[in-house]
Amino acid sequence: MVQARKASMLMVLIVIMGALLIACGNNANRPDNTTPAAGNQSSEKPAESPSEPEQAEQTMRVFTDWTDHKVEIPVQPQRVIYHGEVTGDVLALGVTPVGVIKQDGGTVYEDQLAASEDVGFPISLEKSLALQPDLIIFSNNDAAQYEQISKVAPTVTFNSFAPLEERMRILGDLLGKKDEAEAWLTKHKAGVQEMWAALRQKGIKDNETASVFTMYPGNRLFVMAGAGLPQFLYEENGFKPVAKVQELIDQQVGFVEISAELLKEYAGDRIFILNPVNPEAQESTSELMASNVWSNLPAVKNGYVYKFDIMKAGSDALSREWLLQELPKALAQ
Repeated sequence: MVQARKASMLMVLIVIMGALLIACGNNANRPDNTTPAAGNQSSEKPAESPSEPEQAEQTMRVFTDWTDHKVEIPVQPQRVIYHGEVTGDVLALGVTPVGVIKQDGGTVYEDQLAASEDVGFPISLEKSLALQPDLIIFSNNDAAQYEQISKVAPTVTFNSFAPLEERMRILGDLLGKKDEAEAWLTKHKAGVQEMWAALRQKGIKDNETASVFTMYPGNRLFVMAGAGLPQFLYEENGFKPVAKVQELIDQQVGFVEISAELLKEYAGDRIFILNPVNPEAQESTSELMASNVWSNLPAVKNGYVYKFDIMKAGSDALSREWLLQELPKALAQ
């Protein structure tokens, strides 16, 4: 849990700096069943004005969050602040948060957040309070920050690096959108299966491996494993991770920094490069791809190298929808 909390905080910071959208995943989400609201008033009886406690029972419920807080939240929240990396998950459920972390660099859902306010990173208490939220979803495990922000409105912690299916079901529960979450997952699963079946027909082999790399300022090279684009590439019927990357996934590690000399140990049959936003990291990427170590990789020699902008090829639901269209295009080049 400590590792997951530190990685979550690092991940948010990296995204806001416009660089690495990766972090250490941890399947520690706790989508515990929440206490249902009290029964509805019978339509056979004349309507009565309920007392305040009765009214609260009809509109509020108790939810146990990722870090075991038991929080009384609205059954149908109307003004939600989402403070985390996978904002596209929330948007995919038909909810536009009143407050988010605004990111530069061009996410696939950027235009859908025009009416949302930037609550900053770290989250601003003043900005959050001004938005009058009735629910804050806080993708962070920092106890001190949680204590402060939870004074603004009911606040639940959320593991934004859990697998997509888990995230969507938890958010569906939190937002009163369970049916929408299930419908989205069903449609997405069908789309994924259709995409991989089509790619098989076009020559993608069952046992082909793939790796994802990105650069961070300071000439730092990362191989990604349990979060972000690899979650999409390594889905059922998709590409396979090489042994070194599989070890990281088994350890629930989202990424690891490596030296360029170790590239050959982590490089798969196909290589995906995530274009960073930071100019320094962009220059480092170009230098890496001009090196002898890079040019000697089998995937490079075979022309199996593909580039995606790091802000678009994310792990959120809307980025996944985008990748369903864009991955086949990239592989066809």
